[in-house]
Amino acid sequence: MKWITREKPKIDRIACPWLIKRFIDMDAEFYFVPYDKVISQSKKLEAIPFDIIGVEYSHHGDECTFDYFLKKHLLQDPALKILATIVRAADTDRHDLATQASGLWAISAGLAYNIKDDHELLRQGMIIYDGLYSWSRYLQKERHTQNPIEGMFLDVYKKFLKRRKGKEPSWAKELREIIQDQIDTNLTLSLAEVSKTLDVHPSYLSREFSKYFDDLTFGDYIRKLRIEKAIKLMSNPSHSLSEIAYLTGFSDQSHFNRIFKKIMGKNPSHYRKTLLKK
Repeated sequence: MKWITREKPKIDRIACPWLIKRFIDMDAEFYFVPYDKVISQSKKLEAIPFDIIGVEYSHHGDECTFDYFLKKHLLQDPALKILATIVRAADTDRHDLATQASGLWAISAGLAYNIKDDHELLRQGMIIYDGLYSWSRYLQKERHTQNPIEGMFLDVYKKFLKRRKGKEPSWAKELREIIQDQIDTNLTLSLAEVSKTLDVHPSYLSREFSKYFDDLTFGDYIRKLRIEKAIKLMSNPSHSLSEIAYLTGFSDQSHFNRIFKKIMGKNPSHYRKTLLKK
């Protein structure tokens, strides 16, 4: 089988060929062409187009092309379903769906920057997805620090660092004020945005942020504040959960449900019932 898609692949257009080669057709051939030539070249080459608008193998709703391949070809491997979530999270910038998504995006973007030949990029990318698949299938419960004594020392070390942390720097105080001032009105507040306001490099800010904000990343801290705002809104029965999701900046109610349960340990509907009984 021949397959064709847009040039300069990064996430979906590397993940899908990997899936095809490993689970659908090991002899598949792939073509990468400019966006406006995909359809015409697909007819000329008798190749199946994928990951472009208006074709069968593409994004559908919130799901990406990789998801569609799994459904279309009835691939039920649990490890592939885990991998699909990671691919979707990285490909659609919804890194809250999978903790591995940020790393996959960073590696994919860097690889695409270094390698300009799309077929060589695919060859190198296949190795990444081989690794992710093996992790999804065999190694999810593995941790980098396996020794329990080593883990205990790390916990003690972290606590010691907290006690020795010292005075909060001026940028952290100013950032705390910015977040408090804007969290109700600027629900898309970003690390890049505040780094410009503070005149602090975003890489430094990202690295140091957790030391002064509850051991959370910038994104997790903002999500925590939005959930706290949602809990306040829940006390008013006139607000539906869909309205609360919108008012707290989530893309939809399902996104809100996932983040709420991750932070609070309960679905928002169950939490609200308990809250309103008090």
